[in-house]
Amino acid sequence: MSLPIELPIAPMLAKAASSIPAADSTPGGWSYEPKWDGFRCIVCRDGDQVQLLSRSKKPMDRYFPEVLELVLSALPQRCIIDAELVVRIGEEGSQKLDWDAISARIHPAASRIERLSQETPAELVCFDLLALGDEDLTALGYRERRARLEQVFEGITSPAIHLTRVTRSQAQAQDWFERFEGAGLDGVVAKRNEDPYEQNKRTMVKIKHKRTAEAVVIGYRVHKSGQGVGSLLLGMYDGTELVPVGGIGSFTAARRTSLAEELQPLVLRTAEGDVAEASKQRSRFTSAADAAYVPLRPELVVEVAFDQLEGRRFRHAVTLLRWRPDRDPRSCLLDQVERPIAHDLSEVFTSP
Repeated sequence: MSLPIELPIAPMLAKAASSIPAADSTPGGWSYEPKWDGFRCIVCRDGDQVQLLSRSKKPMDRYFPEVLELVLSALPQRCIIDAELVVRIGEEGSQKLDWDAISARIHPAASRIERLSQETPAELVCFDLLALGDEDLTALGYRERRARLEQVFEGITSPAIHLTRVTRSQAQAQDWFERFEGAGLDGVVAKRNEDPYEQNKRTMVKIKHKRTAEAVVIGYRVHKSGQGVGSLLLGMYDGTELVPVGGIGSFTAARRTSLAEELQPLVLRTAEGDVAEASKQRSRFTSAADAAYVPLRPELVVEVAFDQLEGRRFRHAVTLLRWRPDRDPRSCLLDQVERPIAHDLSEVFTSP
C-alpha cells in the first residue's frame, strides 16, 4: 500500500471520565459521539487493496470478507478511516448491537468465517478521517476532519456503512447516553474540536455505563501457569436456578495463590474426597481443557462493577469491588440488575 501515513496505525485512545464534560470546558469546545460496542478498526484502502487493522495493529481482513467488499464498493479509492465494526441482531424495529455475535466472527475456520459473514454480517461505523488521496489529515483539528468525513459520506449510499452521529450539545449527548444504551451502545465519547489525531494517545474522553451488583462465587479456573486462581466464576439466581453470569480474572500472582488456599474449604468433593465433576462452562473462546473448573459451594458473595448484563451474562469482564460476607447468596437475583429500556438501533444510525 502507498498511503500518506505509514502503516500500521495505532488508534487514538480515550481516558475514562465519570460524567460528560461541559461543551465549553475546553478551548474550542467539545464534540460528542455515541460510543459503539464492537471492534475498533482502522480501514485502509489503496485502490484494490484493503486492510482492516485492529486496535492492536493486527489485520482482521480474513474475518470480515463482507466488509472488504463494502470498502471496495463505497469508500474513496485512497483513504484511511477510523471506524468500528459492529453486528446488529433482532427484528426490524427492535434491533440492537450484539457483542457475542461480533466476537464470534474471530474464528480460525475459513468455512465458519464464510458462513457467519452471511448469517451475522458486520457493518462499519465511521467516525474519523485520517487520510484522503495524498493528504495526511491527522494534523487538522477534529472539527475539520469531521467536516471532510461528512463530505466523503455525501456520496455513500450503502446501508451497511454509517457515519456516526455527532453533536456539540452536552444535553443531547446526555440524552444519547441514557437512551442509546437500550440499543446496545456503550456510552458517549467526547472529542476536543481543535485536537489533532494523535496515535496511541488518550486525548479523547469516554463516559461508559457503570453499575454494581452482588453475585455468588460458584467456582474457579486454575491459572494458565498451573498455580493459583486464574478467574472466579460468578452466578446469580433466576428464580430457584443458579445460572452462570460471567467471571473475574484480574489478580496479582500473590493474590492468585492466596485465593486458591482460601477457597479450598468450599470446594465441592465426592465421598472419596475428589473434586466433584463440574458441568463445563464452555464458550467459543475456551478449549476443552480451559473450560474445566473447580466447583465451589455457593456460599461466597462478591460485589462487582460492570457495564451491562446481556441476557443472563455480563457483556464484558467485571471488576471485583469487595467481598460481601453480610449478604445471603440467595439474595443475588438477576432481577436486581437494572436493564436499559429497549431502543431500536436503526434510530441511532439515522441522522437527527
